[in-house]
Amino acid sequence: MGVFEVNGRETFIVAVAVLFLGKWLTQKVGYLRINNIPEPVTGGVIIALLAFLLHLTLDLDLSWDLSARDLLLVVFFTTIGLSSRLSTLRAGGRWLVIMLVLAVSYLFLQNLLGIALAWLMGYEPIAGMMVGSVSLSGGHGTAIAWAPVMEQEYAVPFALETGLGAATIGLVLGGVIGGPIAGWLIKRHQLSGGEDTELTVGFRHKERERINIDQMLITLLAIAVSMEIGYQIHEFLLAKDFNLPPFVPCLLVAIILTNLVPWLFPKLPWWPTGTRTLALVSDLSLGLFLAMSLMSLQLGALGQVAGPLMVAMSCQLALIVCWCIWVVFPRMGGNYDAAVIAAGYAGFALGATPTAMANMSAVSKQFGAAPRAFIIIPLIGAFFIDVSNAFVIRLLISVFGPGG
Repeated sequence: MGVFEVNGRETFIVAVAVLFLGKWLTQKVGYLRINNIPEPVTGGVIIALLAFLLHLTLDLDLSWDLSARDLLLVVFFTTIGLSSRLSTLRAGGRWLVIMLVLAVSYLFLQNLLGIALAWLMGYEPIAGMMVGSVSLSGGHGTAIAWAPVMEQEYAVPFALETGLGAATIGLVLGGVIGGPIAGWLIKRHQLSGGEDTELTVGFRHKERERINIDQMLITLLAIAVSMEIGYQIHEFLLAKDFNLPPFVPCLLVAIILTNLVPWLFPKLPWWPTGTRTLALVSDLSLGLFLAMSLMSLQLGALGQVAGPLMVAMSCQLALIVCWCIWVVFPRMGGNYDAAVIAAGYAGFALGATPTAMANMSAVSKQFGAAPRAFIIIPLIGAFFIDVSNAFVIRLLISVFGPGG
């Protein structure tokens, strides 16, 4: 098998092309636009399929240099923090608690479904957790972390392949299903968004971007300062053996600064919160991150576990659709924000928090702003869900594992 190395510059070029491809297809294909399919998902999946075709026909794999991807993720979450006004945080406090309860409850459901499917298909029940929250709510990183434990301590065969396969398929499904869920809820209940409110990420369709160089410089400065302080906190926490993803402290620092600086300097109108420039940087960093993530998916690695994996993922897809429509939407208020939250929740319950944000961005570009959704989903997906997931995984292993 041959491997073609794609360096960082070439990877970035392809990622930009993927965004152009996704935007062009969204404009030309009504189904994608009507169902709010994120543009980087469309373009990224096509490149991943072309790479899979190379794998099948020429036995050649592409190895992408994704070093820029992690930085883009930090930039994106920093922009979300800079968009988070204290008034919106206060308004979302009660809903944040409700969403956290729903998300933790779903971790149990996701795993119990995987365990039941594994038992029905003749596998060790605990193996089903690799198509549960380990790989879906947890993503590729959690799957990689838990696979050796499953293989070595509990003799689960193909744990790594199953976990990575589930995380890969989940990332795609999460980006494909969230928009249609929100679109259906919005039309069924005749909901509408905040037409007069600036979007947190990006611009509405056919809306012209009005930015200037001064505002762009201020925005980049605010992002850079927030990230520098966030990285310093991250290094401090690492020295204390407390490991958080770097984007979490950057997000929290940005939230603090965006509420503190305007309060300390009320006569300075330059802070970027609520500006189109910040929305543009947010949209671009998210789009490039997601494009890199999806175009680099190794679909060829699914072969050994394809059959059982497809059955499991079909069931998980049906479960998340039902949960979002009949539980998340009504419990989160049954309004427009709740519909956007449902789209976002489907994104990170199957894939990752950036997928959730892309889903919500695609919906808000068509139907209007949903500021509460852009506060609740990042906080749940970026921090609370990982902590809760680790607890749930360990608890269920103790119950369903050998000797449990």
